[in-house]
Amino acid sequence: MQLKKTNNIRSALTAATCSLLGISAPGHSAMADEGWDVDSSVLVYSESDSRVSVVEPVININKEIHEDEFVNVKLVLDTLTGASPNGASPTNQVQTFTRPSGNGSYQAKAGETPLDDSFQDTRAAVSVSWDKPLARLIRRTLGLAVSQEFDYTSISVNGLLSRDIFNRNTTLQGGLSVASDLVRPTGDIPTAFASMAGPDRVQPRENASDTKTTIDLLLGVTQVLGHDTIGQLNYTFSDSTGYLTDPYKVLSLVDGSSGETQDIVFENRPGDRVKHSLYGEIKHFLGRDLISASYRYYSDDWGIDSHTVDLNYRWKFLSNAYLQPRVRWYQQSAADFYRHSLIAGDPLPENASADPRLGEFTATTAGVKLGYTLSNGAELTVRGEYYQQSGDDHPSDAVGIQKQFDLFPETTAIIFQAGYSIKW
Repeated sequence: MQLKKTNNIRSALTAATCSLLGISAPGHSAMADEGWDVDSSVLVYSESDSRVSVVEPVININKEIHEDEFVNVKLVLDTLTGASPNGASPTNQVQTFTRPSGNGSYQAKAGETPLDDSFQDTRAAVSVSWDKPLARLIRRTLGLAVSQEFDYTSISVNGLLSRDIFNRNTTLQGGLSVASDLVRPTGDIPTAFASMAGPDRVQPRENASDTKTTIDLLLGVTQVLGHDTIGQLNYTFSDSTGYLTDPYKVLSLVDGSSGETQDIVFENRPGDRVKHSLYGEIKHFLGRDLISASYRYYSDDWGIDSHTVDLNYRWKFLSNAYLQPRVRWYQQSAADFYRHSLIAGDPLPENASADPRLGEFTATTAGVKLGYTLSNGAELTVRGEYYQQSGDDHPSDAVGIQKQFDLFPETTAIIFQAGYSIKW
């Protein structure tokens, strides 16, 4: 049952599988002609209130070097700017924080969430993959990826093996990825739970750098479910060890009665993290249209459980144009060591972080994508989405003046992406 549209869906699901391991999606003989396939795009992400902004251009190049053998190269450049929450709690007085370098300072007004306005980063990444059949029903993909930031370097190798069975209506997949990261934060690595020193003073530091190693394992199956339907189920295991703390995040030590801030200390996270995720997706053709739905369950030993539902409907309203509305819903529980603040005088925990990414929250994304095929066969796409994230802004364990403040501010963002794909 090797219809062209079935191959189209299978390729999309294969791309989803590869993304879980950081492998560039391979080409397939049913999809590609001899020559070059070039996909380019620019994504812009902008949060409200002049917070984080991201600009990300991407170029993805696929080339058939021999019959049914492909090489893929992906280039990514991220630029991040704006102001990011540093983890400290709002209070009833102006707060002054030392910049990560130890030189200079920034302030947060009374009642406002402290934001580090020095937040900025540029990441350049390149990944290369080689996809080749090993036998008539077996393929393998090998990949290498390198990512460089001003304070972070990551190198990973990966591989994916797939096997078609049952007249190619079922594809079994297994993948492995190993990444080695070097962390070199501005101002060196802070001492866990040490007090932040004033600007231009000696800061409490441990080392100039540290390392992290991550091993990812993927097992998956893709199944043709009918003439117009195909599905995929993936299980992913991930084990990270090493330096997993964010060196730029802090915590407030507050008075147990008044809630007023007494001190600012650096956070600390466990040195290992085991993750499990189960991902399922179904795609179904409705004449010329295509509907897809996916669900992902995630759990880790930090105490975070999450659920993600993603729905897309691709409406081909012209022979060369389509609209694709999308809705995504995400919900997660908080890490076991997540704290919006610590009580001054109480024994310090082994681990604690006020990073909102580790807190309990719900996020919704809604938008639409427009695709248009030009006379030369190239495709032009434009996507616009709205993102909203909210958590427990007035938690029950807030004390004193903390009850007056929003301890988990809502985050909203606009996402825009333009893409251009061509074959030659």
